[in-house]
Amino acid sequence: MTSSSADRTARPKAARRAVAASARTRQPTEVRRRLIVEAAVPLIVERGSAAVGVRDVAAAAGVSVGTVTYHFESVQEVLSEAMVLHIERYYAALSEAAARATSGAEGLRLLIDALFTDDTDRHWRMWFDYWHAGDRDQAFARGQAARYESWHGEIRSLVERGADEGDFGCADPADFAVRFAALADGLALQRLRQAPPLPTEAARRHLYRLVEVELKAAG
Repeated sequence: MTSSSADRTARPKAARRAVAASARTRQPTEVRRRLIVEAAVPLIVERGSAAVGVRDVAAAAGVSVGTVTYHFESVQEVLSEAMVLHIERYYAALSEAAARATSGAEGLRLLIDALFTDDTDRHWRMWFDYWHAGDRDQAFARGQAARYESWHGEIRSLVERGADEGDFGCADPADFAVRFAALADGLALQRLRQAPPLPTEAARRHLYRLVEVELKAAG
C-alpha cells in the first residue's frame, strides 16, 4: 500500500473519532452547570445572595456571562441551586457525624458543637438567605419545608435513641425537636447581628441548657 492510500484510509477513522466526541456533548453541559453553581456558593456565603450578580458568578466560574445565561434562565436560578447545594451538603455532614456517634446523647452534643463554631457564621448567612428565598418561590418554599422536616427528624431520632439508651427522659421527642431547631435558628440570627453580642460558646451553652432542662436522664 502506498503512502497516499494509507492517508485515504486513515481519514474516515479520524472522522469517526470526531463524531464520537460530539456525541458526548450532553455530559459537559451538566458539568458546566455544576461548575457555575459551585462557583456561586462562596459568593453567597461571603456577600449574601442579594449582592451577587450574573457577572460575579461568571467571573468566579471563569466563564462568560453568555455561558451563564445559556445554561440558566436567570441569576436567581443559579443562586437558588447554589443555596440548595450548600444546605444539603452541610446537613448531610451533620447527619453523618451524628450517625457515627456512640450514643444519642453524644450525637446531640456533636450537633450542638457543629452548629456553632468560629466558621459557621458563613453557613448561617447562607441559611437565612435560603430561608428568605421561599418568600419569592413556592417551589423553593416546599423544598425548605422538606429540609426542616428532615432536620427535625434528625434531632428527634437522636433524642429517641438517647431515651432508649437511658440517657434521656422525654415524653415528646418531636415536640422537643421543634424547640431545639427554633432556638438554634434564633441564636444563629443573634450571632450574625451581634445584637446583643453572642459568642460561640454562649450559643452552645444555651442549647446545652435546653437539653439539660428538658431531657432529664431517665430514672
